[in-house]
Amino acid sequence: MLEIRNLNVSYGAIHALHGISLQIKDGDIVTLIGANGAGKTTTLKTISGLLKVRSGEILYDGRNIAGLKPHQIVKLGVSHVPEGRMVFANLTVRENLMMGAYLQRDKGVIRKELDFVFAMFPRLKEREGQVAATLSGGEQQMLAIGRALMSQPKFLMMDEPSLGIAPLLVKTIFEKIVEINRERRITILLVEQNANLALEISHYGYVLETGRIILQDQSAALRQNPQVRSAYLGGG
Repeated sequence: MLEIRNLNVSYGAIHALHGISLQIKDGDIVTLIGANGAGKTTTLKTISGLLKVRSGEILYDGRNIAGLKPHQIVKLGVSHVPEGRMVFANLTVRENLMMGAYLQRDKGVIRKELDFVFAMFPRLKEREGQVAATLSGGEQQMLAIGRALMSQPKFLMMDEPSLGIAPLLVKTIFEKIVEINRERRITILLVEQNANLALEISHYGYVLETGRIILQDQSAALRQNPQVRSAYLGGG
């Protein structure tokens, strides 16, 4: 579904991504793991069109989307749940969700997606009229995922969904990620500091280090890899 070929990205004088290449199969959950500053968020922002490609290609369903504007990329079926959730604090839960459907004109489709999000996250239904700023971190994360789902994505990117969330809710959110992938067959690219959790639910993984991919394998194999275990999984 998505293929990155020899992608280079810079922030001013800083060369953030050094010719990375990766492939994501339709229907898979793929994770990017690595330390802070490795280039994980940069990769997602570049796929979304928020950062400019210096060189290389981003092929989505065979089409090079490098250079397209973010709203054009959303229209093609790519959705992004950003790091830090970025919900609209002064809007209600429902209004936030409707922002995710801004490209959709069919009211029947919007209703169907809203029902799906509320079935997936009953807590959002309970807080439908509540202002987003008053939600807990975990609830805001559910809202950010729900908002992304409202655009009917085929390819969903999530940046650090466990960040700043109570451990009990982290488990719930990761269960929902698996559910979204299975029920809707949405392909997911996951960036996550909790490498153990990410490799547990994903099919394939890439390890990024200072803007380069240094390892890639089936997630189960990466979990057993001594290098990955000592650097990211807290074990020898």
